[in-house]
Amino acid sequence: MIDQDFPDPDILRVGDTSYAYATQTSNGSRNVQVATSEDLQTWEVRRTDALPQLPEWATNGRTWAPDVADGDGGYVMYLTAHGVDPDMQCIGAIDAASYVEPDGARYLLWKNDGNCCGKDTWLHLQRLSADGLRTDGPPRRLVKQDQPWEGNLVEAPTLVRHGSSYVLLYSANDYGGESYTTGYAVAADLAGPYVKGDEPLMTTDRVGVTGPGGQDVVTTPAGGQLRRLPRLGPGRDLPRDVPAAAHLGRRPAGGSRLAHAQASATPASSRSTSSSSV
Repeated sequence: MIDQDFPDPDILRVGDTSYAYATQTSNGSRNVQVATSEDLQTWEVRRTDALPQLPEWATNGRTWAPDVADGDGGYVMYLTAHGVDPDMQCIGAIDAASYVEPDGARYLLWKNDGNCCGKDTWLHLQRLSADGLRTDGPPRRLVKQDQPWEGNLVEAPTLVRHGSSYVLLYSANDYGGESYTTGYAVAADLAGPYVKGDEPLMTTDRVGVTGPGGQDVVTTPAGGQLRRLPRLGPGRDLPRDVPAAAHLGRRPAGGSRLAHAQASATPASSRSTSSSSV
């Protein structure tokens, strides 16, 4: 999708334009990268920094995995940042992802950074205030690493409603190599229980590129079909984190399995611009 280092992409569609937000540039020149597209195929990578000023408590050079959502009269960005004091990733909670129910109720998904210190990693769901700026109630644990292919962690949650079911997509294992993969779990109720698929949705061997993970889901302008935008690499075939597209098959009615996603290892075209506006 974007033929340059653009990790952990999140996509927000506003009108006819899609906005993709990503982890900082590798040289730290921009805290949050942003690109735009009218067709989800050709992307224009902006030189604008979507978050030019970090808060005083955050360390420069450690802003990861942004998520942008419609807010109360504007937009809200959630991201992972590294604290100055204490010297850790936020409060040990990373990979935030927003989810909004049809009735407007807001939720935030996140991962506890247990793999930093030999503990389990859980994906959590937590209610937010109406404006999306505060938590409203305790977090609920959804899934943790418990499959051999997941290694010592699960992370990067993405939640979508698909028909009458909730589908939780997530990444697992070591993001820097071939074992990084994407799994999924399905529930009939937002709070769960979530039942994992029998096998991963996307693996290095299945899609032919290294480490497909760090996913997001977006509905195409043509209507209806879900598209994954996984991070591919870094690895033997891609020297950097390059987003690419994959189509999700529909889940059979009443079933708990997703059709295997099909991805192209060749990113679509992209170009950079010196424009200061997005």
